[in-house]
Amino acid sequence: MSTASELAPGLTLQGLTAPLSLSQFKLIAFDMDSTLINIECVDEIADAAGRKAEVAAITEAAMRGEITDYKESLRQRVALLQGVTVGHMQQVLSERLRLNPGAAELVKACKAAGMKVLLVSGGFTFFTDHVRDLLGIDWTRSNVLEVVDGVLTGRMVDQPWGDICDGEEKRKTLLETCEQMGISPSQAIAMGDGANDLPMMGVAGLSVAYHAKPKVREQAMVAINAGGLDRLLEIVQP
Repeated sequence: MSTASELAPGLTLQGLTAPLSLSQFKLIAFDMDSTLINIECVDEIADAAGRKAEVAAITEAAMRGEITDYKESLRQRVALLQGVTVGHMQQVLSERLRLNPGAAELVKACKAAGMKVLLVSGGFTFFTDHVRDLLGIDWTRSNVLEVVDGVLTGRMVDQPWGDICDGEEKRKTLLETCEQMGISPSQAIAMGDGANDLPMMGVAGLSVAYHAKPKVREQAMVAINAGGLDRLLEIVQP
């Protein structure tokens, strides 16, 4: 890919010329944890179990792309959540989960331009459902934590589409959604921060790294390294 150039402080481009028009795109796909929201949910749930350091270390390695088997890394982390209550998760949601700056503004601008919004996350439906309702997101795909009598079992529940939403599943979901909408993947924007976002970013017409890991910044067409998500609107204008 071509050399990155800084369009404005904390905003770099490679392989494209700004400005683009939002009307070129019909779909925007977001990762959730550390992209649309300020936390890694699995790490914060682990905090309730007194295992945050252990879980966060695995998360960090997975996001950097140092763990090749994302599914296995997630299973390891979820196993450490055994015994956490739904009450603890509710506490994380109400006390710690915040939308990242510019998230609402960017989604609003995309919807105003007639675009559909997809949320694909290696996180959990408990949180993605909340973010979906908050932002009026059209479709979500994420993982289901198994709960028995209000307590996490340390396992996930298989879903009709498969077992775990990893990088490959994110890519597949983006492509399936484009097909369902009757559009080309080149009319989609994909935005994320970790290594498991690269597969979907690789098939989208525009890939955006948000405060991302080095490996992701290097491969994205747009990198937002300072400021909010809505800085994308400096490049892709309504």
